[in-house]
Amino acid sequence: MIRHVAIVGAGFSGTLQAINLLRHGGPRATLIERAPRPGLGLAYGAAHPSHVLNVRASNMSAFPDEPDHFVRWLERRGVPDAPAAFVPRLTYGTYLRELLDEAQARAGDRLRIVQGDTLDILENGDVRVQLADGSNIVADAAVLAVGNLPPHSPPGLDPAALSTERYKGDPWEPGVGAGLSGEDTVLVVGTGLTMVDVVLMLDARGFTGRIVALSRRGLLPRRHAAPAVWEKIVEKPAETGAKLVYSVRERAQEVGWRNAVDELRPYTQALWAQATVAERARFLRHLRPWWDVHRHRLAPAVADRLADLQASGRLDVITGKTLGFEEVGEGVAVRYRPRGEEAEQRLQVQRIINCTGPQGDLLRTSEPLLRSLVDRGAVRPDPEHLGLDVTVSGQVVRADGSASERLFALGPMTRGAFWEIVAVPDIRRQTWDVARRLSNAHWVGGEGL
Repeated sequence: MIRHVAIVGAGFSGTLQAINLLRHGGPRATLIERAPRPGLGLAYGAAHPSHVLNVRASNMSAFPDEPDHFVRWLERRGVPDAPAAFVPRLTYGTYLRELLDEAQARAGDRLRIVQGDTLDILENGDVRVQLADGSNIVADAAVLAVGNLPPHSPPGLDPAALSTERYKGDPWEPGVGAGLSGEDTVLVVGTGLTMVDVVLMLDARGFTGRIVALSRRGLLPRRHAAPAVWEKIVEKPAETGAKLVYSVRERAQEVGWRNAVDELRPYTQALWAQATVAERARFLRHLRPWWDVHRHRLAPAVADRLADLQASGRLDVITGKTLGFEEVGEGVAVRYRPRGEEAEQRLQVQRIINCTGPQGDLLRTSEPLLRSLVDRGAVRPDPEHLGLDVTVSGQVVRADGSASERLFALGPMTRGAFWEIVAVPDIRRQTWDVARRLSNAHWVGGEGL
């Protein structure tokens, strides 16, 4: 019987896991977080005031059984037209932190929060969580809620060959924009949502120089449009792979591309699950960038600001592949090959910021906890190397193919099994389901008997 659950990571996934265990009357929980303030994570703890949510408030409730919970929270604070609002991420961080504080106040000794860095988790009848300070937390089960990992280095770049002033491998580093002047050029590698966040942050902090955003396809996230009403599909498409892509394109001609993508949302996890390894690989190789920019969109105000920066010449978007980086004099000489061209070009910049997106390949991570678990065979990469291999119930899969009964995983590191598991609407459902299982509540309400 599970009486105590240790949760590693107190970002959105881990915080909700602890809260949901309490809401289901489940086992007591110990929430372990390395950062000084639990309940925020990278997405909301490292946000700048210029960063807003990419989803309307109406779909940002922390609880699947109370879909208007966040909207009601905003309305009590006087936010006008709360359901349609794209609120600051710092505001959402406040919401999460209040939920955690309230849960802790009600729970008493059923919820303990520990600040520390987890180095390993050992299974031997129970689970033993080893912390960097030498202490151990013994529990009946553990949940990995480690969030996103830092991005891999761009092609041709050796971090050891560049000074920390010139290369910022972590786009969320507090000093990522420090020391720049209006005469400088910043190269942002990547053109997705992380790039947008960094560009807005640099602009908000007064940087007036030139920003160059470079990626292999040069695709920018699309903007949200006003909510639409259309007759949505009512069952999962039968097609997979290339046939599904063709059918979605046809559907987009009928109802618009935003609607064609949005109506797939209830079925994307099932479609991913039924796809073959070869189909998944083709999607990741050829279609993932297109899916990402259509699926994960920008708030209209953010899209407008990005367009203004491009129109003024302060932001240039380049399509190409990086080839090499050499620190010379007062900057870095960057070699890249524009897409569709043979000849390489050069660009002189004063700073490079890696915005290529979170890594997921466990075999390339230097994160001590994950490294320990991989080296011992306690976990293994998923077939696509997007993160941890897990079952549909969230149990981690060991190197020998067996599923652990005591070690679970949540959030973006489980995208190999679920694909759509990086946004609040998906993660809140996952944390709810895993909490019900650990609380032995999954047999109620038609899920079991």
